[in-house]
Amino acid sequence: QGRIEKARRLMVDHGTNALMLTGGTSLVYFTDIRWGLSERLFSIVVPVSGQPFLVCPAFEEDRAREQLHGGPLEDTEVLTWHEHESPYALVADGLRARGIGAGRIGMEETVRFVFSDGVAQAAPALEVVSGTPVTAGCRGVKDEHELSLMQLANEVTLTAYKAAHEALE
Repeated sequence: QGRIEKARRLMVDHGTNALMLTGGTSLVYFTDIRWGLSERLFSIVVPVSGQPFLVCPAFEEDRAREQLHGGPLEDTEVLTWHEHESPYALVADGLRARGIGAGRIGMEETVRFVFSDGVAQAAPALEVVSGTPVTAGCRGVKDEHELSLMQLANEVTLTAYKAAHEALE
């Protein structure tokens, strides 16, 4: 939740109204959702204020809700689409429902072009921009909690290396 709030502060600083994430490391970093790449759009959209929303294929809804459970976005609205429907229209509708009919939507740096272009076509009043100032702004500067987790991970790794080295001897 702290990471999402920091992202929102950076969105304000960079004049971005929302941030769109798809499967990958940034999705895990901000939401704790682990979702691989697919030709079908699975996306979390975090508006600068208000409730985030998730867009996914209808047949993946149960799995998506399972991934949301217990995470920072547990109460996220889930919007589903069927094969004959446009997931990009759902993104545009979700943004409009949050008062974002125009402005700027930041795309996380690994969002596929077909997805960002689909959103641009479905919401022509929105300017699609790079979300890197937001995502890198969060991931590049660690808070005390993240630093302590990194230190713990380093200690665990060194302990494992030492045990492996001793076992080899």
